[in-house]
Amino acid sequence: MFRFKQFSVDQTGCAMKINTDGVLLGAMAGEGEPLNILDIGTGTGVIALMLAQRFTNAIIDAVEIDEQAAITAKDNFSNSPFKNRLALYAKGFEEFFEDHPEKRFDLIVSNPPFYINSLQSPGIKTNLAKHAADGFFERLVSTVATQLTEQGTGWLILPVDTSELVKDLIKQHGLFLKKIITIHSFKEDAAHREILAFGKSDEPLTADKFIIYSEPKVYTEMYCELLKDFLIIF
Repeated sequence: MFRFKQFSVDQTGCAMKINTDGVLLGAMAGEGEPLNILDIGTGTGVIALMLAQRFTNAIIDAVEIDEQAAITAKDNFSNSPFKNRLALYAKGFEEFFEDHPEKRFDLIVSNPPFYINSLQSPGIKTNLAKHAADGFFERLVSTVATQLTEQGTGWLILPVDTSELVKDLIKQHGLFLKKIITIHSFKEDAAHREILAFGKSDEPLTADKFIIYSEPKVYTEMYCELLKDFLIIF
């Protein structure tokens, strides 16, 4: 059980445990007051729960294709103070939209764990090419392009190599990058993740740099400030 300030997350049966990637995306994704939110590949449900805490008027749908993870996420939703605004669908995002073609979202988020984990192997270029051939990100970006509202935004957290692929797909589908946030362990380190925000309107692109540690085991002020409303260690 992972305890946050306003909710707790049971991780039983979930291959993808709570990690920094998901927590950062949950704390950063979205602008303004999105009323309809979709979390693709919710896992334990932590990103959806964080978004429910941040956006108090939002209705949030979460999809999860893994059966055991979906059961766990549904329980986490039911045990949270936001249970009336959260819905879990135990299916993939494509099947979800086949069943609900009318749905449109102001905010769509995803932390695709399978792809991130598999890219940690030595043959990263081969794996990246394989995933591109499989068309996962093509289908994901295409779906986001179709299901966003006119002013809606999609937010993804990705390894840097994967991010380059997805940037091209965003352009191919007539979408525009709005924000790129590079994630660094330490100030002098190269980025190991990028958060991409994109949508249908062409606006000036903003670029930010986010640093997790000021020194080993010591979080930066920006990390503490971002997560102070969520993590009980702050």
